[in-house]
This record gives sequence, C-alpha cells and structure tokens, in this order.
Amino acid sequence: MNAAQIIAKQRDQALLSAAEITWFAKGLATGEVSDAQAAAFAMAVVLNGLEEDERIALTKAMRDSGEILHWDLPGPVLDKHSTGGVGDCVSLMLAPALAACGAYVPMLSGRGLGHTGGTLDKLESIPGYHAEVGIERLRGVVGEVGCAIVGTTRDIAPADRRFYAIRDVTGTVESIDLITASILSKKLAAGLDGLVLDVKAGSGAFMTDMADAERLARSLVRTSKGAGCPTIALITDMNQPVVPAAGNALEVIEVMKALTGTATGRLTELTCALGGAVLALGGLADDAVAGEAAIAKALSSGAAAEKFRQMVAALGGPTDFLTCWADRLPAAPVIRAVASAQAGIVQRIDGHALGMTVVELGGGRKRQSDLINPSVGLSELTEIGQEIGPGTPLAMVHAADEATAERAVSMVRAAYTIGTAPVTSLPLIYQKVA
Repeated sequence: MNAAQIIAKQRDQALLSAAEITWFAKGLATGEVSDAQAAAFAMAVVLNGLEEDERIALTKAMRDSGEILHWDLPGPVLDKHSTGGVGDCVSLMLAPALAACGAYVPMLSGRGLGHTGGTLDKLESIPGYHAEVGIERLRGVVGEVGCAIVGTTRDIAPADRRFYAIRDVTGTVESIDLITASILSKKLAAGLDGLVLDVKAGSGAFMTDMADAERLARSLVRTSKGAGCPTIALITDMNQPVVPAAGNALEVIEVMKALTGTATGRLTELTCALGGAVLALGGLADDAVAGEAAIAKALSSGAAAEKFRQMVAALGGPTDFLTCWADRLPAAPVIRAVASAQAGIVQRIDGHALGMTVVELGGGRKRQSDLINPSVGLSELTEIGQEIGPGTPLAMVHAADEATAERAVSMVRAAYTIGTAPVTSLPLIYQKVA
C-alpha cells in the first residue's frame, strides 16, 4: 500500500477497504504519511464523503493508533461528549453525578475552540487543578474517586492529534465524517461501556442548523455503535447559554451553585437528561427516566458535590473547595453592567457573538499560544423571552481593564435582539438519536 494510491481512490470515489484505512491511519501516527498527503486525503473526504463502513474503519483505526485503556472496575465505564457551546459547563456536573451513581468516568476533555469554552480551561481556574496528567494518574483517580476530567495525553489516538492539526490549517475541518472520526477516536480509546453525546444546535453551536446537527448526531451514534460502544445522542438547544454566564471561573461558580443546591434550571435539567440516558446504557438504571431520577438524587443529596470535591483534591486543587469555592476562584478587577438601550422582550441572542466577547476579554484564545485569563467573562445574562425596561442590565461584564470592558459592553449589546412580540420558549432538548 501507499498513500498516493489511497488518496487517488478516495478522489475517484472508490470504496476504501478497512486495511487501506488502517494503513493510512497508522502512517499518520508514525509519519509515513506526509503532511501534504494527509491534507490531500482530508480534502478528498470533504468533497466526496465516506460510506458508513469507511467512517467506522477510520474511527477504529485512529483509536487503535495509540494506547487503549482497559479497566477492571466494579461498575461500568461511562462518558459524555458535547459538540461545544457557550456557557456549557455540564461536564463539570455530570462526571461527579455519574460517579455518585456507581459509574466510573474517565472524561478526556479539551480546551476552548473558537467561540466555545473549554472544559479544561474552566477547571484550571480552580487553583492547583492539574488537567494534564499521564494515563497512570488518570487510572488512579478514576479508580479512587470514580471520575477524572483531564486532557487527552499524547498516547491517546496520536493519528487524530496529527490529522486534526493538519485539517485545522487546510480548510478541511468542516466534514461530518472527519469530525465524527476525530471525536470518537479519542473517546473510544478510553475503553467505554457507554457514551452519551450532547449535539448542540443554535446560534452558539458549531452546528447552527438543525438539519446539520441531526446529520452529525446520526453519524456519531452509528459510528460509535459500529465500533462496539453503546451510544445515544441528545440534540439540545444552544440558542442561548446553558447557564447565565460565559467565562471560565464564572461558569465554575454556576456549577458550584448547582452542586450545593442554591440553583437549578437548564444546567440541572440537561445534566439529569444526559446522565439518565447513559446510566441506562450502562445498566445502572432500568431506563432513562429512572436514570434521571438517580442523577437528580445524586445532585440534591450532595453526593455529586462530594465526588466533585474529591476529584478536585485528587488533581491538585483545594481539599476544602466545596466550602470555600467563593473565596478561591479568581475575580476580575473591572465589572460593568450592559444596560439595554430600549424596553421590550429579548427575541434572540447571538451565542457566537457572546462567545467571541469572552475571547476578546481574554477568556479564550485567538491563537493557540494565547494564555487564558480565568477571571474574565460575562455573568447574569438575560434569557430569551425575558421582559426588560430601558437601562435594564442585559449582562455583567467582568474584565481585566476599562478598555476591554468598554469593547465587551458594545459587543454584548449588539448580540441581543429586543422587540415587542411575545416569544415562545424554546425546548432544551429537541430529540434523541439512538
């Protein structure tokens, strides 16, 4: 086999064999496939697509290009993946809630990408939290606590690590086939017994169109099941943030409010729905309804909060974070209200614009080398359908200085559409894909 022949077959829309795809993925990991050849293959896939068997083969081959975790634990190994959004901090709630219900959760997560926040960046706003650990440390924390939210190591799916870096600079990211293989190659390398997917749709999601979100959800579910992992997806709303905040420490605050029983809403509802679905997949609940009840009990009883405390402490954070989080999280020196210029009802929120406001404040990256300011962002975000008067705050801006605060105020105001028509509330969960 050689890369040129495989690329030519994909170019000519000839079906690739599993052996050819496996050889190509191995070449990505070893360097036998050059950057130019990887880019050419990626573009051919973008233009021509992959058949389902090819997509499954690529996912498995990239999964198998590195280390695959194997577990000997008394409960099922479960996980969740979100396609990304604004104010989406569900992972921080869900991992400890699942652990409190008897699951083991090796949640390999990522950093902020574009306008969306990164789970690891949020957790690293907690002083001392180490998100970058080796596989043995991951094993130890998961076995001891029940959950660990950490970064993907270089030993996990190295073919995807290199392939994604090439796609990122060659205009080949936007392919449902390649997105599917990239997401699942890393997730399935964790040795899962069940996976729930949160596929976002709306103004703050990568998939703004519902039809695209459905195509991605079906691709992810069929591919993951084809690779041997029981999987279900929920298509959920991202026309407004999951919590009324966007920014690293500010979202951790919302999580801690929910874990300690002082706040509910969309975050808790979504956590229960995703958790219930995957508990049923893993055999820890008779069905999704029973699973939702188990997650709700873990949250209300404080069991999930205790698991979160244990995870934070095991990964280097404060041992007393559950009781002192308000004092330990960083705070921005400048806080400004975004006053509405008119009275009316919030008709629409541009979630992408809110996410880019956080990036402009320093809470996200414009370049991969940028450092994150964990304290900045937006809080007290007004929701769609809320009635406001002139001068009513649409949000609070948390900034490092007055100049960036002023720019952020203008960006937030532009992200809100105010009108007079009544607004029908949007569902949080649009549909399930199994």
